[in-house]
Amino acid sequence: MPLPTVSRDPEVMSGALCFAGTRVPVQNLFDYLEGQSSLGEFLDDFPTVSREVAVAVLEAARERLFVDALAA
Repeated sequence: MPLPTVSRDPEVMSGALCFAGTRVPVQNLFDYLEGQSSLGEFLDDFPTVSREVAVAVLEAARERLFVDALAA
């Protein structure tokens, strides 16, 4: 079973969805990419997030987008 990639705890970052085992909100990744920064830049700025976990979160978001689009 794969390790969890995200977690939510009301005691950590006010309950924001964070990368598991870090205090880095997942929203930061999407903000970086929306602002035209690269995944590499995000990873450089948040070294507690591994490339593997960041890519897994992006893949999960993509999969969810396609599932939701098919259901519509």
